[in-house]
Amino acid sequence: MGTGLPLSKPAVRIETPMYSTIKIIHISFAMLSIAGFTLRGFWMFRKSTILDMALLRIAPHVVDTAFLLTGIWLVVLLQLSVKEQSWLIAKFVALFLYVVFGAIALRRGKTMRIRTAAFAAALMTYLYIVGVALNKSPASWLA
Repeated sequence: MGTGLPLSKPAVRIETPMYSTIKIIHISFAMLSIAGFTLRGFWMFRKSTILDMALLRIAPHVVDTAFLLTGIWLVVLLQLSVKEQSWLIAKFVALFLYVVFGAIALRRGKTMRIRTAAFAAALMTYLYIVGVALNKSPASWLA
C-alpha cells in the first residue's frame, strides 16, 4: 500500500567522528525536548505555578533551537538534498506541527479540553518524527 509520497533516495552513509558527535548531540536534544515537554505538560495538568518560572519559559526554546540546528547540521554534513529525501520534508513539517501543538497545549489552548487534545497530538507527532528518523521514510512506523 503506497503512502502517496515519493520514495526517498537512499541516504549517504558516512561515519566520521564529527558526524557521530553531532548525531549524538541531536538525539540528546530530541530526548531533552520530549522529556521537558512531558514534564511541563504534567505541571500544566496540575495547574502548577512552576510553569511561570523564567527558566521554564526560556529553556524549551534553547533546547528546541539546538535540536533543529543540529538536525540541519546533519543534513549539511551528509550532503542530503531535501528535495530528494521526502522523509526530511516529512520530518520538518512534523517538527513544525509538534511546536504548534505544544504551544497550544502549554499556553495557547483556551480550555483544558483543547490543551489535552493538543498535548496528545504533540506526543503523537513526536512519535511520528522518531519513526521517520529511524526508518528514513515519511510512512514512519508503517515503513
